[in-house]
Amino acid sequence: MKTIYKLIAIAFGALAVAACSDDLDTRPEGDTMTEDQKKEIYEQNPEKLEADVLSLYSSMIELLAIEDWYGGQLHFDFGYAAVMLMMDSWGQDMPSEDSSYNWFASSQDMTDRTQTSPLGYFIWNNLYKQLGLANQVIATVPAESEDATSLNFRGQALAVRAFDYLNLVQLYQYTYVGHENELAVPIIAETMTNDEAKNNPRATVAEVYEQILSDLKEAIAILPETGVSGQVNRKVAYGLRARAHLLMQNYDQAYDDAVEAAKGYLPYSIAEVSKPSFNAFNHAWLWGNVISETNDVVLSGIVNFPAHMCSFTGNGYSPGYSGRYINSQLYSRIPDTDVRKGWWATVHEDGQWVAPNVDWTWAITYNGSAYNIAEWEGWQAPYLNVKFGAYNDLYDNATNACDIPLMRVEEMLLIQAEAKGLSQNGSVAEGKAILESFVQTYRDPSYTCTASSKEEFIDAVWFQRRIELWGEGQSWFDIMRLKKPVHRLGTNFESTVAWNLPAEASIFPLIIPEAETNVNPACTNNPIAAAPQAGQTY
Repeated sequence: MKTIYKLIAIAFGALAVAACSDDLDTRPEGDTMTEDQKKEIYEQNPEKLEADVLSLYSSMIELLAIEDWYGGQLHFDFGYAAVMLMMDSWGQDMPSEDSSYNWFASSQDMTDRTQTSPLGYFIWNNLYKQLGLANQVIATVPAESEDATSLNFRGQALAVRAFDYLNLVQLYQYTYVGHENELAVPIIAETMTNDEAKNNPRATVAEVYEQILSDLKEAIAILPETGVSGQVNRKVAYGLRARAHLLMQNYDQAYDDAVEAAKGYLPYSIAEVSKPSFNAFNHAWLWGNVISETNDVVLSGIVNFPAHMCSFTGNGYSPGYSGRYINSQLYSRIPDTDVRKGWWATVHEDGQWVAPNVDWTWAITYNGSAYNIAEWEGWQAPYLNVKFGAYNDLYDNATNACDIPLMRVEEMLLIQAEAKGLSQNGSVAEGKAILESFVQTYRDPSYTCTASSKEEFIDAVWFQRRIELWGEGQSWFDIMRLKKPVHRLGTNFESTVAWNLPAEASIFPLIIPEAETNVNPACTNNPIAAAPQAGQTY
C-alpha cells in the first residue's frame, strides 16, 4: 500500500566512470598560506572561520556530493550516515533485499571493492573532503593562539580530522594489532602543497594512529567540556580516543578515556527504548548529525538515512521495498527479557506481526479499508527493524528529518567493560561487573554474564555491541578489530548474498579509487579480490 514519493529508479550495473582531474579535496585551498595570511583570516574575518567550522558538519550530511563525478543522482549520496549503512551491509548483522530498490546492494554483495565503484569513490570522497575542510581550519588557527573561541574551532577541526583518519585506517587496511607496518592511507598535512599532495604515498597503520592520537591529545587540551549539539566537544574527543586505544589494545587508556567521555551522559532507559527511538538528539548522545526540516537531504524526499533505515517513514525505501533486518540467528540469541528484542518485528504463525514496542492500534482508513502499520507500510518479512523511529515519533511521517547518532554513552560503557576486563590493571570479573550493571539497569534486568575466560568475555561484550549498536555503523569495525569471520549461511540473508568468510578475508580492505591513484601515483593500492559467491564457505 505504501507509495514512494519522488522515486527515481536507476538500475544497478556496470558503470563507466572517469577519474577526477584533481584529488579529492584533501588539501587546503591553494598551494600554501603564509602565517601572516592565516592570522589575517582568523583575526579580521572570524565569521569565515566559524563558517569553515560549520562546514565540517554540513559536509557530513551533504546531498549528492558526487553527482557531478557520477553524472547523475545516486540515492546513497547523503553523507556519512550512508557510509554507516555501507559498512553495516558488508557484515553479517543487517540483511536486506537483494533488489534494484536497494541502493546498498553492491555493499551487501561486496562488489563495491573496485577502483571505479561509485560507493567506493563516495566513501573516499566523503572522508577526505571533510578531512580537507578540517585542515583549512587547522591551518588558519595557530596552536599558540590565546583566543578561546579560535582554539575551540581548532580543537573541533583536530577531533574531526582524527575521526576521519580513524575511519579511513580501518577501511583500507586490517586492524592495528598485527598490521602496524602495513600500508593504510595517505596522511594529508595542513601545510601540504598541491604538488606534495599529488606525490603522497600511503602511511603505515602505525603512522596513521600516531597522527590520530596526536590530534586528539591537542583537541582534548583545548576543547570545552560542552558545546552545541551536533558539534564536537572535549567529551567527544575523549570518546574518539577511547575507540582508538581500544583498537590498539591500550586497554587502560581506553578505559580511562571512556570514563571521561561518559561523564554527564545518561543511557536511554528501558522505558525510552520500549518504543521506536534513536531519531532525536538526547541525553544519551555525545555526538550526532542534527537534522532540520530545511536540510537538503530532507528536502530531497528519499535521499537520506530514514528513507533507507526507518520502517515507519511515509517517504522512503525501507517500508516494503528495501527494509533493514537483523540476522535471524543473532535475534534468536536475544532473551525475551531484554527490551531490545522489541527492536525488530516478527510474524506469528497466524500471520500477525508482533513487536512489543510498536503501537499496533495505529490504523489508517483508505478506500473504506482499515490498515495497521505493518499492512499500510507494506512490511514484507520478519526480523524487520523497528529500532529507528520516524520524525517526531509520527508513523507514516513523510518528513525525514531524524537526527543520526554518531556516538552514544552506551558505547562508552561497553568500552569500559571490555577494556577493564582485558587490561593488566583489571580482570574479567571487573569487566563482567561493568557489563552486567549496564545491561541489567538499562536493557535486561535478568541478564547475567556467564563468561569465564577472556575469550568468552570478548564474545559476551561483542554480542552486546552487536545488539546495542545495530544500524549505527559499528559492526564492520568490530569484525575487523576482533578478527571475526562473517557468517551468513543458515540465516535470513537471501541465497544470492549468503556465504561464510573467514576472519581477515582478502576482500575485507577497500580499494582506493582510481580518481585518487590517477592523480597521486605514489599512492599504491590494495589487491583486488573476487567478490564472494553465493552458498560458498571460504
